[in-house]
Amino acid sequence: MEKQKVTAFAPATVANVSCGFDILGFAVEDLGDKVAVTLSDKPGVRVTKIEGDKGKLPYEAEKNTCSVAIMAMMKELDFKGGLEIELFKGLPLGSGMGSSAASAVAALMATNTLLGNPFEKKDLLPFAMESERIACGAAHADNVSPALLGGFVLIREYHPLDVIPLHVPRGLYCTLVHPHLVLNTFDSRSVLRRNVSLQDATTQSGNIAGLVAGLFQEDMALISRSLNDVIAEPSRSVLIPGYDEVKEGIKPAGALGCGISGSGPTIFILSPSEEIAWEVSRLAQNVFDKMQLPIDLYVSAINTRGAYIIEEEI
Repeated sequence: MEKQKVTAFAPATVANVSCGFDILGFAVEDLGDKVAVTLSDKPGVRVTKIEGDKGKLPYEAEKNTCSVAIMAMMKELDFKGGLEIELFKGLPLGSGMGSSAASAVAALMATNTLLGNPFEKKDLLPFAMESERIACGAAHADNVSPALLGGFVLIREYHPLDVIPLHVPRGLYCTLVHPHLVLNTFDSRSVLRRNVSLQDATTQSGNIAGLVAGLFQEDMALISRSLNDVIAEPSRSVLIPGYDEVKEGIKPAGALGCGISGSGPTIFILSPSEEIAWEVSRLAQNVFDKMQLPIDLYVSAINTRGAYIIEEEI
């Protein structure tokens, strides 16, 4: 019998990973969004339910990242049937943790399974990227790729799209520090310099290469040295209260380094063990307690599974 409803999950992600602006990302465990997609007798795509967004997300199919991604897939398949979408947000909006990407990827996973898996998992990426264009004005892949595939990913080229899975070192952990602020991706991108110097381009290239090499060699010291962004972070960090204090405060605890997750305001911290990841979370908590700014803290290993199906109903 044909499936009538499929529910999928897609995880939170950290994009950019310091030096890798728009080309590096990794997935986080447990945190994420769920989307249920149901076959309908009425043609077209409709968003029928949204939970966890505090009423902020649009129901219009042309504006919601879930439906935009699904419509891109339907167009490619020339599918004329009807689909209904239920979105369950587990990620805060405007957090820098890939909220729009998780919704779109979960929607695509559910729809692909519902329609009999016409696409391989990796081939869903272009549809997910279309949803990012709606969300922030740029069809970047550094959130949707790890949300879909899991692990660390490198987007080597966008035209044509060339996404490369990277090695995940044993023992690598991430701490996410989410201040209770909303930093719109479009606004965060608008503060970036349009041109960079040859010196900064060279420095950034060296750090990207060093980070990739460090991941494959499981060289934590090399990873630490390479977590240095000279292009985006100087412009964006001023938008995040407490960022500089956290960056300085985690060094004595043995963290590898930190950066801005996506466009912020979430700060990610990489550590060589779970114990250190929890210790730096306490140090970050102290920084924001002094500022009287509430935060959410998450500690996670790197999620190598990516998006997956939760439930299939006949």
